Amino acid sequence: MYSNIPVTQTKHILDNILHLNHTDTKIKSELLDWYGTITQQNCFRHNDITVTQTDGLAMGAPSSSIISEIFLQHIEHTHLPHLTQKHRLMNYVRYVDDILLIYDSQHTDLHSILHDFNSLHQNLHFTGEMEQNNTIICLDITIHKTPSNIKISVYRKPTFMDTIIPYTTNHPHTT
Repeated sequence: MYSNIPVTQTKHILDNILHLNHTDTKIKSELLDWYGTITQQNCFRHNDITVTQTDGLAMGAPSSSIISEIFLQHIEHTHLPHLTQKHRLMNYVRYVDDILLIYDSQHTDLHSILHDFNSLHQNLHFTGEMEQNNTIICLDITIHKTPSNIKISVYRKPTFMDTIIPYTTNHPHTT
């Protein structure tokens, strides 16, 4: 997801947020300078070649999660009210780039919702997963729908190994 966040557009969004919140001019200038520095220093190594990424955010950079959140919240605030009404979305929950939707299947379907979500911005591409046998897995949680309620349990992938890194391994100690 981070590599798909439009850097220039997000800077304009941040600038507008700071303006609407009457942020002090000097602080606003410093924040936008900070933003420019962070997003311009976006390079990585691949096959012994240093590559400079011209758009998108750096994978693994602590700032990428904050900047992507600015962009995604802007998209949500701009488009979600209309999509909620159009598709009768009963609930929308997002954690980073995972979204759980509850909607009226008598009124709309996943393909219509995905079509509209994928029309929100050219850089964003959403995929969907439907519940199977009244069950769906989202963020390592199994959600099972019964006639009277829902049951939630921890989901473990088939490759899950209940191990932790031993204390005696060669990892730096923190103080």
